[in-house]
Amino acid sequence: MTEIDEKDRLLLAALRQDSRQSLVALARHSGLSRSAAHDRLRRLESKGVIAGYTIRLGIEDESPTVKSLIAITFQPGKNCDHIVPHLSAMPPIVTCWSLAGATDLMVLVECASNGDLDTIRRQISIIPGVATVQTHVALRTHFNRRD
Repeated sequence: MTEIDEKDRLLLAALRQDSRQSLVALARHSGLSRSAAHDRLRRLESKGVIAGYTIRLGIEDESPTVKSLIAITFQPGKNCDHIVPHLSAMPPIVTCWSLAGATDLMVLVECASNGDLDTIRRQISIIPGVATVQTHVALRTHFNRRD
């Protein structure tokens, strides 16, 4: 596991605020020299702590999507090895989490319409080993700390 110290945390916090900051600004924010900040960023990238850089769109309705969480439970004797390969082949499923508790998997689905969501939901429900599928449609995003 990669060790992350306070200087790394300061760099990561600055990148979360604005990933387009100059290296000089990042170094200043973290109290490092430009070359030290550069070395730390390269190390964090190579260790997978920084997986990439992205943008946030200011207009949420630019490409309207229906976002939904779908809770999945397995039939007795089935596990992730049986179900996840089917889910990973479905492009509208953007994230899949294993859970502890009554729900076995939770997937985040993003699609263009409620009809498309219904199609994905039906496809999930017929995967061998799936016992139940429960859909929760997101109405509004109040905040998102990942963006």
